[in-house]
Amino acid sequence: MLTFEDTLAQVARRRAEFTAGHHVPRDMIEEFKRTGIYRAATPKRFGGDALPPSDFLRAIERISEVDGSAGWVASFGSASVYLAALPLDTQADLYADGPDVVFAGGLFPLQPAEPVDGGFKVSGRWKFSSGCKGADVLGVGIGVGGEGPGKPRTAVLRPSQVEIVENWDVVGLEGTGSHDLSVDGVTVPEEWTFVRGGEPTVDEPLYRYPTVAYAAQVLAVVNLGVARAALDHAIRVGSGAGGITGAPVPADRPYFRTAVARAEAELRSVRAFFYEMTDEVYEAVAGGATATDEQTGLLRLAAAHAAKVGFDVVRAAYNVCGTAAIHAGNPMQRYLRDASVVPQHAFLTEGMYDGAGAVLTGVKPFPGFV
Repeated sequence: MLTFEDTLAQVARRRAEFTAGHHVPRDMIEEFKRTGIYRAATPKRFGGDALPPSDFLRAIERISEVDGSAGWVASFGSASVYLAALPLDTQADLYADGPDVVFAGGLFPLQPAEPVDGGFKVSGRWKFSSGCKGADVLGVGIGVGGEGPGKPRTAVLRPSQVEIVENWDVVGLEGTGSHDLSVDGVTVPEEWTFVRGGEPTVDEPLYRYPTVAYAAQVLAVVNLGVARAALDHAIRVGSGAGGITGAPVPADRPYFRTAVARAEAELRSVRAFFYEMTDEVYEAVAGGATATDEQTGLLRLAAAHAAKVGFDVVRAAYNVCGTAAIHAGNPMQRYLRDASVVPQHAFLTEGMYDGAGAVLTGVKPFPGFV
């Protein structure tokens, strides 16, 4: 019987393949399905697990320790929280063959959609559709006249209706396959569209948890995993042989011990804040309460801070690893490249500190923050 540890071992064996091929192959996605990743956010009424966020986030953190790209792609096992805003009949159709459905989306830039009888005629091109080559359904962001500038509407399509433009050429998280999507004049029924972060039609605790904040968390947690791997690598290096100059082993040097201790404290502290807020908010919504703006703002702050501190920890680990870390085949190169990408995501930039600060001080934050 396949275990989660077996899945992690396969990720470790194949991570170079993911990087070289610029995506996580479908057979690895199928293994993630068997491990439960892609039913983690499927409603229980449709056979899914609808896991508490902490349970899913810890799984993504573990995968990311082994490979950041695999963790990033697996993180979209949470995307069914978006799909919970679809009509119930549509969801019943979506999950008719089982709860393990892989959803990937390229939501921006929003493309205008032409209203037609029963739906919308969709055309355009969208960026950053992570995991699209292994998806069962794909989402694209559309602008519909009269809806205003709020949360974007997403049209859900089958892969046969979408062209994947393979243009993912980057220096970090290379294996995420975050290619462009192109659609040419496909009519999407209105019942196969939803407002991202809109009111869910499923009444289960997970779908009362703040949707966009959760979307930020599942990405930020990748850097907690990558940082853990990088710091553990530095500690192993520091306890090993001396440098090429014949100097003492790194662990015998005060600056090395100080840097490692500081990085350990920073990583454990940001991780504690991250999971503390996750559990606090989920406990509230599971008890029937609505998440407050302050709670949502703190979730988003915890996510952005985890992404930033994770990168800081990786850089600190790199700095103390010496000359060996500059070689292309050194694991620290992969950690450094992957960790640098995560804080660049729109959900995790420095602007999130401003949004959280606004909420905490009673000022109206920028649109879409809470």
